[in-house]
Amino acid sequence: MKNIKNILTIAGAVAVAGIGIQGVSSVSKEEKVQVEKTNIDPDKVVQDYNIYALPIPENLNFAGERVPTENPDIKERMDRELLVNTYWQSNGLLLIKRAHKYFPIIEPILKKYGIPEDFKYLAVAESGLTQVVSPAGATGFWQIMKSTAKEYGLEVNDNVDERYHIEKSTIAACKYLLESKKKFDSWTLAAAAYNAGNYGITRQQDRQDVHEYYDLLLNAETGRYVFRILALKTILDNPENYGFNFTEDNLYKTLSVKEVKVDTAVTDFAKFAKEFGINYKILKIHNPWLREAHLNNKSRKAYRIEIPEKGTYTYNP
Repeated sequence: MKNIKNILTIAGAVAVAGIGIQGVSSVSKEEKVQVEKTNIDPDKVVQDYNIYALPIPENLNFAGERVPTENPDIKERMDRELLVNTYWQSNGLLLIKRAHKYFPIIEPILKKYGIPEDFKYLAVAESGLTQVVSPAGATGFWQIMKSTAKEYGLEVNDNVDERYHIEKSTIAACKYLLESKKKFDSWTLAAAAYNAGNYGITRQQDRQDVHEYYDLLLNAETGRYVFRILALKTILDNPENYGFNFTEDNLYKTLSVKEVKVDTAVTDFAKFAKEFGINYKILKIHNPWLREAHLNNKSRKAYRIEIPEKGTYTYNP
């Protein structure tokens, strides 16, 4: 009889093929019994450390708009992104952990502005839910350019850059997406336009005389963009089916904070932080939009600074 590793491989291959153990004549009765004893979940796509081809989910959609996976090129593009994101395991697990922390912040804002919840995966695709800066200068979770930020009401200067403010940058992204949806009458095209710009999508529609995202021939990045979002949605919605194993304790948590109103200049945020029992590092972790160690605030604008609840952190003063 084959060893248990080989049996797991057979079971995994059968699960991926979408057929039951009973339907495979090459698996012996003795092996079937052994597989049953392992308590393998037949619904899981990835069973172990072997590499499997992955089935394309049925009835795949983005924001309720159907993905035509019956078309060979669409199927291949989806397959590529699903494979890449499933088998980049370390990154996948980090995304799952961060999503648990940040999705509860993003989801209510999307809902308030009438943006489908699937767009939270656009933020994952853009930044991996980290405060990154692209070579072109796009910044934050939603990778917003400086000019676009100002157009949609975000403050960007030496002291303050609200592209790093999760709530405010999400609101700005929502406003941009709503304009794109109004222009294209398609959430899929609105997502693509977030990457290529409204003008970039319109130009290709006119040039190619087609209007749907899945009919357009786009540059490599935009051509992959929606499919990457779809792959992330598929995996993060059902991570255990793609081989990601974790417990609730492994996930990152949204921490309790209080807001402190500041409508004056702050000459030294290190001293400011100590007044609330934290240090400068912790202050910046919760307020990455504060870009310097001071705040000029000549206009006496009211800012709300997040301070973690007492006992959240311990540190040596």
